Amino acid sequence: MRIQNPERGERKADSLKQDILRLLAKRPLDKAEISDALKLDPSLRSKLLGLMRDMEIAGEIARIRKDRYIIPKEADLFTGIIQVHASGGAHVLNEAAGEPDLYISAENSFTAMHGDRVVARIDAGRPGFREPSPARREGRVIRILTRANETIVGTLQKSKNFFYLVADDPRFVHNLYLQPPALPVVAHVGDKVVAHLDSWPSRHVNPEGHIIEVLGKVGDPGVDMLSIIRKHNLPVAFPADVLRDAESVLPEVEAGEAARRVDLRNKFIFTIDPDDAKDFDDAIDVERTGEGWKLGIHIADVSHYVKPKSGLDREAKVRGNSVYLVDRVIPMLPEALSNGICSLKPGVDRLAFSVFAEVDRHGKVHSVRFAKSVIRSQVRLTYKQAFEILNLPPRGDTLAERVHTAWELASLLRKKRFAAGSLDLDFPELKVWLDADGKPVRLERVENDISHQLIEEMMLLANELVGRELKLKRQPALYRIHEKPDPEKLQEFREFASGQGVRAGDLTNREELKKLLSGLRGQPHESAVKVALLKSLKRARYSPEPVGHYGLAKADYTHFTSPIRRYSDLIVHRALERQLGLTKSGPDSQALGAIAEHISTTERTAADAERESVRLKKLEFFQLQVARRTGQGFRAVIMDVRNFGMFIELPEFLLGGLVHISSLAGDFFVPDLAKGRLVGRKTKKVYRVGDVIEVVVARVDMFKQQVDFAVA
Repeated sequence: MRIQNPERGERKADSLKQDILRLLAKRPLDKAEISDALKLDPSLRSKLLGLMRDMEIAGEIARIRKDRYIIPKEADLFTGIIQVHASGGAHVLNEAAGEPDLYISAENSFTAMHGDRVVARIDAGRPGFREPSPARREGRVIRILTRANETIVGTLQKSKNFFYLVADDPRFVHNLYLQPPALPVVAHVGDKVVAHLDSWPSRHVNPEGHIIEVLGKVGDPGVDMLSIIRKHNLPVAFPADVLRDAESVLPEVEAGEAARRVDLRNKFIFTIDPDDAKDFDDAIDVERTGEGWKLGIHIADVSHYVKPKSGLDREAKVRGNSVYLVDRVIPMLPEALSNGICSLKPGVDRLAFSVFAEVDRHGKVHSVRFAKSVIRSQVRLTYKQAFEILNLPPRGDTLAERVHTAWELASLLRKKRFAAGSLDLDFPELKVWLDADGKPVRLERVENDISHQLIEEMMLLANELVGRELKLKRQPALYRIHEKPDPEKLQEFREFASGQGVRAGDLTNREELKKLLSGLRGQPHESAVKVALLKSLKRARYSPEPVGHYGLAKADYTHFTSPIRRYSDLIVHRALERQLGLTKSGPDSQALGAIAEHISTTERTAADAERESVRLKKLEFFQLQVARRTGQGFRAVIMDVRNFGMFIELPEFLLGGLVHISSLAGDFFVPDLAKGRLVGRKTKKVYRVGDVIEVVVARVDMFKQQVDFAVA
């Protein structure tokens, strides 16, 4: 934005912004006072107001009573995205690298909803009390700057006098009062609907709204997934112009473009992906040498097809990433690209961005080269197929030999990574298999076995090498960062772990943290303790600043290897192209901060939606067990004992639940919390933390997303 001022000439927005900040550093001012002080022509005040609104949303200035503006830090104000927890409390995320978030209790959250951009005031504390450390500071929300989503998804209900909505999101604890459904909306009690939030002046009164969409009856096929899509405001259909752009791309590699690239079509290149994968971002080739290995990591060259500022690029940036729900994929790019010309399918020519490295027998990288290439993948393997190959001798088969050679290198890189301090925070995943009506028929635990680890190590290396190149050459780009944890958060986790019988030293020492994780392997409480540790660590995110990755113990790290499904990787491809002199312009350094914040948010949204889709189908699976009265028993581990019963976990299904003390038949059980057990008064039968028991499903509450069990 540029502002013409007859007295002061042309002024850039950046210069004007600095003038505003300079004025507010002296004292609070309202808009008119700022305009007068800057000697702006009255006709230009609307542009000034627009800039100030942008500065307020960005947290550079804050509005207080009487519509005066100040520098937030001067008044203990804090601007950021609020994340609401299931407990009702929340955190406002700190956008400054390495700085702690601000805790908000439920009663101090005003009318903020998960994902909103808010202004919070930091509590000063009562007189005479010691100022809390930044990691323990609390605050209260005083203003909603922007709503993440002004719609709420839930079930329509009716009392004697009015309609209301019970939200699907348990974090939204208020009933939303609704206007009676009116044409063209046809809604009935029990329908799943989308409502617009019209008014919510205070947390002490119920919000009001109106229905804008009816999704269908609760329990009807597809309604649950559609509810998740609407709840998280996920874009489904692509705009018509974006689809036209995608379909105009030639479905085959042009001969002229292939001739300008490094030709790798005679190389034995292969892919390893999940069974049901449709888009293939990455492929590899590994050969053994006298000194170690020659490695090629080939990534789909999406940036060749998706140009900056094009319709495809704008839509990809808005989406930020693909979203993988249980029954569908919501792709970042249209299918003509994601499942077509960009996908590294076997037996066809594809354009790639390749990383070449020579690695010695000790795992040290001696040479690195980056180049645009054309490849033809020889084989497409699933993880299961690769796992079978790795569990048999090669026996002279080229594919088997190459897969085994790749694992030799990957296993060495993995061993070296953990020796350097990388934390083992891998969790198994759960694959939900659905029938034609979308009903869950099977739950499959997917382990992070050696076939997954093989590809993981190759991609980690490529991301590190690209990140190092961009950082050393000071090329503006995006990095994948994971900041060091707050010592006080680690201390809180240490106390929790101690309560689980896990001894821990000073966890600010990485070696002590590694020792703790190593000691958890195979233990019944491994999952619970790892989850608690993850909550005490900061969340990985994107940033223009290369501050490193704590969890991976890497000083240089970015995301380069998945440009079909992550916008961050597309930006990094463009940055590397600029660094290699393949293009004259790279990513705009001024825009990278905003892009990093946006795609970090879309990533969190996608992760929430993906987890919720798995959780709902998992609960539905167990609900069907109750409905069919199968009486099927499940292996469970006792995780915790309370006065009212014991919390258990089903390891095969990655699901926790409660066995209420009243359901324990044959005796009266007395809690012995100090020893983590329940003891039968007559039989002396003991249930203790860590015991393996067999349980059956007693009840499933889909709204609260909870399962109660009974001992079989």
